[in-house]
Amino acid sequence: MKKVAIVGGGASGLLSAILCAKKSLHVELFEQNNRCGKKILVSGNGRCNITNTSTCKENYFSNNTSFVEHGLQEFGFKEFEKFINSIGLLLDVKEDGRVYPLSNEAKSVVKILEDYARSLGVTFHTETKITNIKELTCNYDAVIIATGSRAASHLGGNSDGEAFAKVFGHNIIPAYPSLVQLHVENKLAHKMSGAKVDSEVTLYINRQKELTCKGDILFTNYGVSGFAILDISQRASVALMEYADVSISINLLKDFTMQQLAAHINKLAKTMPHLTILDILAGLIPLKIATAILEELSIENSLHVKNINPKLSKKIANALTSLRFDITDTHGFRHAEVSGGGIDTSEVNPKTMESLKQKNLYFCGEVLDVVGERGGYNFAWAWASAYLASKDIIEKSVLDNR
Repeated sequence: MKKVAIVGGGASGLLSAILCAKKSLHVELFEQNNRCGKKILVSGNGRCNITNTSTCKENYFSNNTSFVEHGLQEFGFKEFEKFINSIGLLLDVKEDGRVYPLSNEAKSVVKILEDYARSLGVTFHTETKITNIKELTCNYDAVIIATGSRAASHLGGNSDGEAFAKVFGHNIIPAYPSLVQLHVENKLAHKMSGAKVDSEVTLYINRQKELTCKGDILFTNYGVSGFAILDISQRASVALMEYADVSISINLLKDFTMQQLAAHINKLAKTMPHLTILDILAGLIPLKIATAILEELSIENSLHVKNINPKLSKKIANALTSLRFDITDTHGFRHAEVSGGGIDTSEVNPKTMESLKQKNLYFCGEVLDVVGERGGYNFAWAWASAYLASKDIIEKSVLDNR
């Protein structure tokens, strides 16, 4: 019986274990933590955005984005849904393509995957950290490296997979945090800490417009967070790593242009002259943001709008629709949901995930230089890459038994 070792008990590791064990291979899974799937458990705020109905190479960042195409075609949403339903996990498909377990709980995903793997005879070695990868490749017929990345170090994220690959001469693309909060060294931003607003953010790299995203932004004591920030963070993180000038412009009122907002203020100045400027802004944005911006503009909260001239209304409107901050850093690997960089995909077979430098050594998921957008794309890649590796190991086993 062919012996398979899997290093890492996350999404790709668990799926690989199941697929190989279903074909009667002897599977042993090595997990450094005391339990499997810790990153799955916290994904989607505990709900687990398990995949997306529509995936393509444009949803991924890599030095070689074409690398993901075969896997996503071979094991896309339909194939994943068929498999996951077959082991008792039903899905809740949202209109925007995001997919969650019907239970709406990430822990049900881990439980079902782990329980099913155990029922197939998979041996789990928890609290077991692999240090000698060459020894493992000598003792097993196939080895799958599914160690993840440096992201979420408090949950076990590390660079072990990169170190294992280096042993066999693999090139490593420098890692960087992605889907991560961003640092801003600005007193105004810090004064607004704790305030959240649905807005539009534009990323500038070397003063050139790079990307615009809509969504919530949360001001924090270190800078900015929220979905809109996570969505721009990959490109911001790479630019920071390359020592580029990185900044953002925030429209706190994404449905208003500067001119429209100025006109709104002017209109209220005529129809409701007794209101103060703080009254006006409090009807549009959180009070903490309103007071901080008025202080920044040296405008008294008690200023009646009847005393606001068109020039001042434009000044206020401009501040609210194009709030500019320089980005100084990311919030680091510990707080990142995923990370970019990793094992150079030009040295891995895109159809099998097998190393081109070491026979019967496979890489799956985030350990590779592949990182997806927010919305279930990183899970989709974990499932697809695990499927390809398992399929190749199984096919080789069949040939060996003939």
